[in-house]
Amino acid sequence: MTRTFAAADIGSNTAHLLVAASNGELVMRVDNLNEWIPLGEVVARQGEIPKDVIEQIVFAMREFRRVAEQKKAEVLYVFATEGMRIARNHDAVLKKVLKETGVKVEIISPERESELSFRGVMLDTRNFDASLLFEVGGGSAQIAEISGNKLGNRVSLPLGTGRIIAESGLTNPCPEYALKAAQNYIRVQLERIPFPQKAELAVISGGVGRGLWRALHPDGEKRLSLYEIDYLRRSVTDLSPDRITSRFGVKPKRASTLLPGSIVYGEIMRFFGLEQAVVSEFGVREGAVLELASAKVP
Repeated sequence: MTRTFAAADIGSNTAHLLVAASNGELVMRVDNLNEWIPLGEVVARQGEIPKDVIEQIVFAMREFRRVAEQKKAEVLYVFATEGMRIARNHDAVLKKVLKETGVKVEIISPERESELSFRGVMLDTRNFDASLLFEVGGGSAQIAEISGNKLGNRVSLPLGTGRIIAESGLTNPCPEYALKAAQNYIRVQLERIPFPQKAELAVISGGVGRGLWRALHPDGEKRLSLYEIDYLRRSVTDLSPDRITSRFGVKPKRASTLLPGSIVYGEIMRFFGLEQAVVSEFGVREGAVLELASAKVP
């Protein structure tokens, strides 16, 4: 039986709501809503969530609840990832959200984030036989092994686009020293990966990866090559955000993630000896809806 659920994540670049119908095996989108909230960069710089950003979160949660109720979702499940995880004032923020909106937010672990993402990406990439899962957000990157359609070893690294910007000083246009600083920072972090460094194919999930994909593949082709990612990096390095938006057809806020996103995905793919990856249209929210439909989330 198909039922309607709502799942939302407070990520490190956006807060994003998905309302969808599901029978526990498939997900049919009913509505999508998102608010750009760059927690990854803000928290990396300040260590906490400032008042104006807290108000953005409260507004978004109030709107998410309204939409979920309007669409007659049985449950609204909201979870938060790296930006909220590492903010020293996250307890106070979530108490304020609950008090002012009635929305309870669960901070999930990196392991849980990978599990939800994996369940989502299997909706459209199960038959590609990938051996790795990559998901780069605004605050962190989740990297996991896939074996026999099951998730294996995994690691969470501070390689979100906002974190990279804060650590290296990337801007658009970008000076050479900042590019080098970003690449060096990423390479040092990648050395912490505890599993083999060779693979045939990876699945990419999350908004940063889909942003690269949409900029490079308006035709919808799922396979994204390292050559294309490097081309995008070279192309956007000397462009302003407005020029990136007009040239590559991406939203203004998403334009700011193309440079750090192309750098980090390029370095990750080189680390694993990959020439291409498959981009999934689905991820953590779809995974959460599937779990709601299977009664695995309260």
